[in-house]
Amino acid sequence: MRHRAPFVALLGSYVISVAGTSMSAIAIPWLVLTTTGSPVKTGLVGFATMAPYVAAQALAGPLVDRTGLRRSFVWGNGVAAVLVGVIPVIYAAGGLTLPVLLALVALAGLVRGAADCANSALVPATAGVGDIALERAAGLNSAANRTALLLGAPLAGVLVAIAGSPAVVAIDAATFAVAAVMGAIWVRVAEQPSTAASAEPALRRYWHDLAAGLRFIRGDRLLLGIITMAAVTNLLDQGLLEVMLPVWVREEIGSASALGFIGGVGGLGAVLGNLLGAWLGPRVSRRTLYSVGYLVGGAPRFVVLALASTLSPVLAVFLISDIFGGSLNPVIGATSYERIPEELRARVLGASRASAWIGTPFGALLGGYAVEALGISTALLGFGAAYLLTTLAPFVFPSWRQMRRPHPLPVDERHPISTKQFG
Repeated sequence: MRHRAPFVALLGSYVISVAGTSMSAIAIPWLVLTTTGSPVKTGLVGFATMAPYVAAQALAGPLVDRTGLRRSFVWGNGVAAVLVGVIPVIYAAGGLTLPVLLALVALAGLVRGAADCANSALVPATAGVGDIALERAAGLNSAANRTALLLGAPLAGVLVAIAGSPAVVAIDAATFAVAAVMGAIWVRVAEQPSTAASAEPALRRYWHDLAAGLRFIRGDRLLLGIITMAAVTNLLDQGLLEVMLPVWVREEIGSASALGFIGGVGGLGAVLGNLLGAWLGPRVSRRTLYSVGYLVGGAPRFVVLALASTLSPVLAVFLISDIFGGSLNPVIGATSYERIPEELRARVLGASRASAWIGTPFGALLGGYAVEALGISTALLGFGAAYLLTTLAPFVFPSWRQMRRPHPLPVDERHPISTKQFG
């Protein structure tokens, strides 16, 4: 078990950090809304939190590669702990103005993005040390994320009511500190030798490294297809969850508690799906698991909302769809880890995640306009049709035939991954 300790520690620190972040994602907007009464300012703080985070995912890869994965993970979480911890302190002193809050959450988003960029590359590194199948490692990492989100949001609601938003933000700061300490003590992997010193100016070298990652994505048709599918479906999902689902609940059920039931069922399904994918991933065809998972996990949710007028069928379909949708992550993770050269992992994985989220801010906007112009049922069916067409891509385009597990090498030919690779 000792050789699996780095992976277990990475998983544990990820759960703690994401749970704290999900709590803060409720506490900070609530703090802004209750102190200013302005939805616009609340939305501005949310944008200031997420935009730097996504940008860091895309741009921090070369810096993470040069700094080292473990060092970037530890320092990113440590600095985030300080920045987030300052918020309740300044609030208690009466000096928390909106510009100060915007600056703090933006900086915290930047360092969190760098830390999570390193985390993505540490998953295969620590899995290699522990001789853990990549599908299983990716599935467990995704399940940890979903579990933390599932637990963090309800806990935040209770704690905000009991102790107030600043106390919950302080808890989030503590989770970053714990993640940094766990990473420093237990996430031990062999450091990859640093790139040789170059006379090239640092900024030019940075852009050269960043471009190398982007060129790799552009040249790999399978990864490019996976990223494109994720970008389109994330946009459609955002329109569904942020606009269409609340509108349907208001019109058909009339109680906001239904949103909680649907969200809870979906979160449970996603956790179960990740665990199922981690178990099935090494046993069945990756392309089959990916294709069927996307097909069942996407469009049926739009259709059931367009046709149903009661909650029961919606809960059933969302549970099944999210189980299938959750099973995708182990396949996507393992395929990415295997195809990306280790020296490019941080920058390619970071850019991939950022590209997959690039349309997310526009999903709610598009969903709102669609409901306004077409009505809820027609908008749902239109989004569902677009989702269905997108999820047919693996059945049509030949690049998805490359989504297969590489044949294992004889023992004496395997690269000694546990002692030579990764930083």
